[in-house]
This record gives sequence, C-alpha cells and structure tokens, in this order.
Amino acid sequence: MSEMQMSQSTPAVSPRWLTGLVLGLAGLFYAYAIWNAVAHLITMAQVGLSGVGWATLLFGVVFPAIVFVFAYLIGRRRSAGELALVLLAGLGVVAVFWLSLLAYSLTLAGS
Repeated sequence: MSEMQMSQSTPAVSPRWLTGLVLGLAGLFYAYAIWNAVAHLITMAQVGLSGVGWATLLFGVVFPAIVFVFAYLIGRRRSAGELALVLLAGLGVVAVFWLSLLAYSLTLAGS
C-alpha cells in the first residue's frame, strides 16, 4: 500500500534532452521577438525619439528576455509539455506587449 502511494506522489520527469529541445525552440521565438524589437528601435531612432520613447522601446527589447526567464523559472520543475505551455503563454504575453508597443510608436511617429 505504501509503495503505491509513493509512486503516485512522484511527478513524471521528462528527459533532459526533451526539456532542452523545448527550451531551445521557445528560445528561438523569444529571440525573434528581441530581434524584431531591436530592428524597430533602430527604425524609430532614425525618425527621432524623446527620452520616454527611448525608454519605452528599450524596454520592448528587454521585455521578451524577462518573460522567458520568468516562464523558465515557473516551468523548470514540470514536465516538458507543461514547460512548453508556460513558455507559449509567455510568448502570448510578449505578443500582446509587442502590439501595444507598435500602437504606441505609431502615436510617437504621428506627433
């Protein structure tokens, strides 16, 4: 009876290679978000930015990395599937932030 209870209390552990694969693939998507933010920052800097514009667009560059680290910290002790879901949810947060940042930079360019 105690053997059955012990086997139910231990979580299923994914192989390290699978966790690494999930982190690597998700890392590519987050790196694309950072690359896109850097390209947008360079484009907007050519037009001219105020101090608030610089701070906002620089935060847009750093934000995907922050979300990736937090998503990893949340999902690191879970299975590879759960880690993938946490990283995907974080990527959704990055996408929403990116759309908000684009809308803000359109107002910067318009004024």
